[in-house]
Amino acid sequence: MPAYVISEVKVLDEDLIGRYRALAAGSIAKYDGKYLVRAGALELVEGDRDHDRQYIIVEFPSMTRARQWYASPEYAEALKVRHLGALERTLVFIEGC
Repeated sequence: MPAYVISEVKVLDEDLIGRYRALAAGSIAKYDGKYLVRAGALELVEGDRDHDRQYIIVEFPSMTRARQWYASPEYAEALKVRHLGALERTLVFIEGC
């Protein structure tokens, strides 16, 4: 069963975010993930939202694989850049059907 990693991201540093994105993308590919949404055009239909936030959705073949990616040494390098102030975010893992 597929699993999805959904991020709601606010970019804080344009220089650092480029480094973070490159490291994250490489680690996602290594763990069989693929981007479904990567900060594309957004249309608000109902409710309120923070307009400074972007959405990213990544599909993994399983929840196990998503967890392996998140705990991986490859993604740990991206997290180091994130913690330098590249971005703030919420992150959820959710099983698909």
